[in-house]
Amino acid sequence: MSQAETLRGHLLIAMPGMPDPRFAHSVVFLCAHSDEGAMGLIVNKPLPDLTFGTLLQTLDIPVQGAYSGLGDPPAQADDPVYFGGPVESSRGFVLHTPDVYAADPSLGVTDFAALSTSLDILAQIARGQGPAEVRLALGYAGWGPGQLESELRAGGWLTCRADAGLLYGIAADRLWNAALDRIGVDPRLLSTTPGRA
Repeated sequence: MSQAETLRGHLLIAMPGMPDPRFAHSVVFLCAHSDEGAMGLIVNKPLPDLTFGTLLQTLDIPVQGAYSGLGDPPAQADDPVYFGGPVESSRGFVLHTPDVYAADPSLGVTDFAALSTSLDILAQIARGQGPAEVRLALGYAGWGPGQLESELRAGGWLTCRADAGLLYGIAADRLWNAALDRIGVDPRLLSTTPGRA
């Protein structure tokens, strides 16, 4: 697969007939895509009863004082934590703007998104020194070699080039429709039968 063929940095938009209920109406941001498979985070399914503040408490990460840095304030305690996908559902992932990186290596995905799994990035956010934009998730979506391509050919997903506005600026409950609108698709005209539109 050439660099031009990769869908890294794109959004996958689940078709209405998606047979797996965990992915129904999902929007997945692809962090990696190659001949070895694909990995992404569902970015529009907030977990019930789990917020950033609750997660910090669970991990014993203190929020240290008032924010005094430059740029946007840190994530608020009531910011949602998302269901990132069914794989390793207890593992945390932080999708964020690449203006701040964790001490442990972060994966640079695009010029507007990096992926970190380090607790250090959460501590930075709690101190008000974190990235300008953040999506916190538990778990991820993964595909083996050729699996995503097969699902795309079967009509399970539409794709849309992501940007910072779509990824961070749209409320979770509107993201599916907003991504479809970006590619000029009216959701009312989509078939619920996979492979037909």
